[in-house]
Amino acid sequence: MTDDERLLAESRNVYLQEAQDMLRQFEQSLLLLEEQPSDAETLNAAFRAAHTIKGSSGLFGYHAIVHFTHGVEAVMDAMRDGEIEASESVIALLLRAGDQIGSMLDEISGGASDATAADPALTAEIRAMAADRAGPAPGAGAAAAVAAAVTSAEDGPSGDGIWHISLRFGPDALRNGFDPLSFLRYLPRVGEVRGIATLLDRIAPLEQLDPESCFLGFEVRLCTPADRATIEGVFEFALGDCTLHLIAPGARVEEYLELLQADPQAGEENRRLGEVLVAVGALTPGEVDRLIERQQAMRERGETAPPIGELARQEVKAEPAVVQAAVERQTKVRDKRADDARYIRVPADKLDHLIDLIGELVIAASGARLIAGQEGSSRFAEAAEQIDTLVEAARDGALQLRMVQIGETFARFSRVVRDNAKKLGKEIELVITGGDTELDKSMVEMIADPLMHLVRNSIDHGLETPLERDGANKEPRGRLALNAYHDSGSIVIEVSDDGRGLDRKRILAKAIERGLVEPGESLSDAEIDQLIFAPGFSTAAAVTDISGRGVGMDVVKRNIEALRGTVQLASTPGRGTTTQIRLPLTLAIIDGFLVGIGAVHYIIPLEAMVECVEPPRDRSVGRDAKTGYVDLRGEVLPFLDLRAFFGAGAPAPGVRQSTVVVRYGPSKIGLIVDRLLGEYQTVIKPLGKLFSSLRGIAGSTILGSGDVALILDVPALVASATRSGGHAHRHSDPSAAAPAAA
Repeated sequence: MTDDERLLAESRNVYLQEAQDMLRQFEQSLLLLEEQPSDAETLNAAFRAAHTIKGSSGLFGYHAIVHFTHGVEAVMDAMRDGEIEASESVIALLLRAGDQIGSMLDEISGGASDATAADPALTAEIRAMAADRAGPAPGAGAAAAVAAAVTSAEDGPSGDGIWHISLRFGPDALRNGFDPLSFLRYLPRVGEVRGIATLLDRIAPLEQLDPESCFLGFEVRLCTPADRATIEGVFEFALGDCTLHLIAPGARVEEYLELLQADPQAGEENRRLGEVLVAVGALTPGEVDRLIERQQAMRERGETAPPIGELARQEVKAEPAVVQAAVERQTKVRDKRADDARYIRVPADKLDHLIDLIGELVIAASGARLIAGQEGSSRFAEAAEQIDTLVEAARDGALQLRMVQIGETFARFSRVVRDNAKKLGKEIELVITGGDTELDKSMVEMIADPLMHLVRNSIDHGLETPLERDGANKEPRGRLALNAYHDSGSIVIEVSDDGRGLDRKRILAKAIERGLVEPGESLSDAEIDQLIFAPGFSTAAAVTDISGRGVGMDVVKRNIEALRGTVQLASTPGRGTTTQIRLPLTLAIIDGFLVGIGAVHYIIPLEAMVECVEPPRDRSVGRDAKTGYVDLRGEVLPFLDLRAFFGAGAPAPGVRQSTVVVRYGPSKIGLIVDRLLGEYQTVIKPLGKLFSSLRGIAGSTILGSGDVALILDVPALVASATRSGGHAHRHSDPSAAAPAAA
């Protein structure tokens, strides 16, 4: 691959990523606009996203996307002019258009040279809606516009007014056969051109200049009796390759503010405030020159010169709101430029390679510390300790690079909730909290599908229709909440609704029918809730015979457990259901605590540890001799003897065992081990398929000595101990004395 081909491929990847980001912004803005139809800024945000997609697609020659998105822009432009309302049907059409753009981008991502033309029926709908806006008939062109102006003049115009025209041609204008000068030459047929400012700041240095690209922009003052549609008609054929803003004579200050607050086009960032004020007609060039001279004179006299905006208010009585808007615009541009300078895009594979190298460095540092202890050299030990500290800091910094906020994943469900609610005739409010909670990027990608399934289940089977809710004395609008937070070194994600809750009688009956539960067996509410995760419920019959929450839930649980996580349910009939997912913060490197059982080393994740205590002398042991319970300072604590659990046999004489108390969620247990070996930075290495079925083992790591240590799966051990420990408690001799305190 040549350098040019490599550069083009990299640029294409950046384009696809940016287009997907803009498409998400487009969709989110439309969903917000549906809730707040009069929010002009939200409408502008959606328009800018579509415009960015169109412009970027044009640069790469994806004409199908450009052509389709141009029609979407026409509809949104009419909405900005107040000619089309942001009704439910309009928003629905634009959302479908966003889906179409997404499909076309997927084609490009798959290697197509250009996307297939958009769905003809959808394209026709968009064109029909755009044609409904006020103005001359499509295709009338500049000639019709001039004729309309003449007719208007003959009918007796109310008098000439000065229009402000802000015009920016796109980079492909010349390639598409448009001559910017020809439009300016045509303007005198509509009115009198009082002034033109040519903007050249987007022109690149000569050695970087592309002669086929257009970099021109114009600010024009036009005195004419013509109306808005007439002036727009002059530029009708080029509207797909230019950005046009018109400010009418005697316009309200708000219209100038809108122009000032719009996102600046490429190259405009460096325009001085005085030029901005001239561009919008707040000041004349002569007035700006006088203000600059005034500033220079004050500096020469040693006086403090006020900003040009303040001088504009004092000297030429410029409209304060317009001046303030210009100042705010420049401030935003500077802030945005500073923010952009702080961020760079890094390919994910490079970041993963860095994490792998940091992991190997952690292992090497552990080896150096081990050798330092064996050599008995204090200087060597001190150097090894310093290296270990620096490696730990580098590890934390590298892991932070992969941490992303989960809010973006949550926001994607807004569309899912909206579409499914309308399809089912339900009213649903989506509430998102904890969107700034961070977790590993790889985990965010893998948790998206399970979350999608849980959200759809809440919409479809949990929340009732308005009529059903009214009969249950509830508000007609149901509530679906997504929440995330950190807890005990884990991230917790909750999906909750205020719907009908789980019908445990029907679930239990279905479980007995499928042979998952023996008839007459007594189960707690929590145990019944967990039945919906059984594979036996993943059938089409379950959708109609029970509440339907079991369909596919076994897949949800399996995917979450593959991330070393757990999923739990809490449900109250008639009040709703909460599904809680608990995940580790990262899948790469953790702080661990090294323990020994016989000749084998094990790692306990440090965030799960509570304390280390002496093993109790008196303890109640279960039937399997692996589990039981003790009295820990008045608290019943289930325990798990890891020697018995892993089949290591009886401890050697003289071994002084210890109990490590660990916590997972609300549950605590004690793990009985032979030796406590201290904290250890742990690089997680996955186990092969041969060992994937091992109970209580989540992975492995390599010690500094080269030995392998196994990482304990705390959630699985807690579940095993609490289940068996509770069993031991129920079946123990009631006449037995209470165990002594540990």
